[in-house]
Order: sequence, then C-alpha cells, then structure tokens
Amino acid sequence: IAPIPIKKQATDARAVLNCMRVMKEGGTLAIAPEGNRTFSGKTEYIKPAIVGLVKSLKAPLVLYRIEGGYGVHPRWSDKIRRGKIRAYAYKVIEPEQYKEMTDDELYKEIVESLYINEGCQDNLYKKKGLAEYLERAYYVCPDCGLSTFESNEDVIACKKCGKTAHYGENKKLTGVGCDFPFTYVNDWYEYQSSFVRTLDITPYANQPMYVDKGVELFQVRLYKKKIRLQKSVSFAIYADKFEFFDGEDKSKEGGDGLILPFDDVTAISVLGKNKLNVYVGERVYQVRGDERFNALKHVQLYYHSKNVKEGNADGEFLGL
Repeated sequence: IAPIPIKKQATDARAVLNCMRVMKEGGTLAIAPEGNRTFSGKTEYIKPAIVGLVKSLKAPLVLYRIEGGYGVHPRWSDKIRRGKIRAYAYKVIEPEQYKEMTDDELYKEIVESLYINEGCQDNLYKKKGLAEYLERAYYVCPDCGLSTFESNEDVIACKKCGKTAHYGENKKLTGVGCDFPFTYVNDWYEYQSSFVRTLDITPYANQPMYVDKGVELFQVRLYKKKIRLQKSVSFAIYADKFEFFDGEDKSKEGGDGLILPFDDVTAISVLGKNKLNVYVGERVYQVRGDERFNALKHVQLYYHSKNVKEGNADGEFLGL
C-alpha cells in the first residue's frame, strides 16, 4: 500500500502519473484526502482536486472510515488511551458508477462518506495525563487571542492570562476556576480557525507573531539522511515570511539570518505530531522544536497569509 497525501501537489501531473504507475504495477493506493491527520477530531477540509485524481485512476474507490481513533490516540498526544476503535470500508464506488457522476456529485459523496466528528462525547477513553501536549494543537486563547499554552496532567492553561481547562475521559473541557467557553476540543479548534481567518496580519509585517527559541533546523534530502543546519536557533513567523536567527548575526544561511519569504514557499505541513516541513523550490526544510512546540500555528498562519494575498482573506483552507 502506498500512502499518498493529497495536498497542493494533487493537481500536479507528476503526482497523477506516479499514482497511475503504482496502479499499473498492481499496487493499492491509500490516499489521505485531507492531507494530514486531524488535530480537532473532525474530518477537515478536502480539496476538490481529489475528484480529478480519482477519475484519472479509473479504479474502484473504497471510502474507508476510522472511528474512535481520536479518542484512543489524538494526534497531539503521545499517549494511547484505553477505548474502542473501529475501522471499516464504508462504501465502494466502481469506476462505471462515478464515471456517470458530475465532479460536484462525486466530491460531495467523498466528503460526506468520510466525514466523522469525534470532537464530542461518544465513549470513555482512560489514561493518566489526558491533556498532556494539547498545546501542540491550540494557540488561540478565548480571552487573549494569539497566545501560548502549557499542559500538565489533565489540565491546560494559557501562559498569558492563566485561563485553565480540564480535559476529561469523556473528551469534555471544563473550566478550572473559570468559565471555559468550549465544551469539546473541536469547538475550540473551530473558534481558533475562525479567529485566524479573520486575523489582521498587517501589524506583523515588521514584528513577529511568534518566536520559538531553541529549535533545530534541518534540510531534508530524498532517500538520504537529513542535514542538520542548526542545532539551536530562533524561529519567527511574520505576515509574509519565516526567519531563522541566532543573536544579532543574521547573515549565515543555514541558521543565522535565513529568511524564507512566503512568496518562495510552495507549501508547508505538519509531520507527525509537531515537526514542521517547509517546501521552498527543490528544498525541504524541517523545523523541530521541543516536545511542546506547536507546528500547527505556522501552517495555519502561513495559509491565512497566502489567502489574504490572493484576495481570499476568509479562505476556508488553512493547511489542515
């Protein structure tokens, strides 16, 4: 099985040709049409480009669902909980069937068949330290706006205002010494995404939205070992660029002063739980922070900036 995430490159002819090659060789394609695992517990935005790929392959389309996965092992967590999980083929659509469907009809069928919302109570999922590393997924405070968080055992707190929430075995959020406006993490995620889509980024042309200190910077090479460019560097995101620097010296590429304008960045993605891949032409840079590093914020803020520049400020797609 060849897993092929469908991101921006889905419309690229080479991606389609690679898929067709796998099929001709008798292989099976396992496609993640969201492009990545969900942080929210809910199926996220699926680009319509998936329809063109499906019709090009002319193979049976198996719509496969996984239920309970978010409760058992949410993407932001290192811990596997005790609970129920189910995976099954929800529907199979033969080529002769989707050949008669319009692109809109097939897209709707794919989206509706794969949609799951586990950001709600369904079962109990038991483990100590249930809230640990929620800060990998959340960076917008309902009181402070853009912020940072820190988790401890079953609670997560805003480092600016101290607003604290408890995450329970039933996946519910409850305020600790305060009213917390979100019942489930998906409610929080929806608020966070909406906040980003309406964020005015103009004040951040000359001042960073975030600076993450002590990150490692690598260059990824296909089929070869990664090259570490910098062991400990500061990583900043602005309205139109990423910047890596160390102290006052910003002239040395590979660490000090490396600037990646968004105009040169073709895509970025979260790898695993919180590693960040930045694609610039033929180069791929990887950013690794500590265990609490939030890579998601960089993805969503980058795609919001891109949407703004393209005249689609409230664009739905934020990279995940």
